[in-house]
Amino acid sequence: MDLLTVEGLTKSYPGFKLDNVSFSLPAGYIMGFIGRNGAGKSTTIKSMLNLTRPDAGRVTLLGQDYFAHELELKKMIGLMLGGVTYYTKYQLSAITAVFKQFYDSWDEPMYRRCLKDFELDETKKVEQLSTGMQAKYAVALALSHHARLLVLDEPTSGLDPVSRDDLLDVFREVIGEGERSILFSTQITSDLEKCADYMMYIRHGQIVNCCERDAFIDSYLLVKGRKDQLTPTVEKALIGYRATDLGFTGLAAAKDRTAVAGCDISAPDIEQIMVYHERKQHDLSSAADEEGNAK
Repeated sequence: MDLLTVEGLTKSYPGFKLDNVSFSLPAGYIMGFIGRNGAGKSTTIKSMLNLTRPDAGRVTLLGQDYFAHELELKKMIGLMLGGVTYYTKYQLSAITAVFKQFYDSWDEPMYRRCLKDFELDETKKVEQLSTGMQAKYAVALALSHHARLLVLDEPTSGLDPVSRDDLLDVFREVIGEGERSILFSTQITSDLEKCADYMMYIRHGQIVNCCERDAFIDSYLLVKGRKDQLTPTVEKALIGYRATDLGFTGLAAAKDRTAVAGCDISAPDIEQIMVYHERKQHDLSSAADEEGNAK
């Protein structure tokens, strides 16, 4: 069963429109949510949770209409937008004492277990915690009120590789029993290659692709070739590419394999998929000339 379903989510601002965003997330999985800054990731999350009122759309959580049962269903969500930015001068124990009053389902033994597992010291103030420990604290709070959906916006931003890997292990443990799911927005695509089951890519307020991670990667080809191989047929098939005097590297849809036959074809990684979607052409020689002229 899908834990979360979003249908036709739309929100307009001057100069930007979140346009008919639809996706679903089954229970027990992690969905990676990617897109460049300003593409609509945060607007999607805020509109989905009615933190920003959408112009149109329907959200279903645990089989119920979210907007019709918002107060009840919000208790089933753990939300982290960046780090813990509230009450930074307070100890964790003081924040938790206030936080748990809002949840009838608060599980104190679970909270104590999370503190131990995540090596969190309740006597420390928020401002004394690293970004990674703040993220672990936010996850601890979510697990302690039995949240079924964790929505995390850039939770690993600013972490060193070891701390990021530790946090990814926590995420995998969270979904281990198959009851919870995580919607994980990030610019660090290598994290998603380690932990995401599903991928969703948004560009200019529209969903470009949303499917299982392996299917997401398999739907694209990384194409390389000599300059003379960049024929009109190949160029038309490329979603985006970078060309130099020596040759080119670009991205094509897997369905267009025949059009790029003869070129060097391999599997792209998630970062390459995103980069070449955002670039139609970038000639390195021209870019260097432009930079020199600007100076």
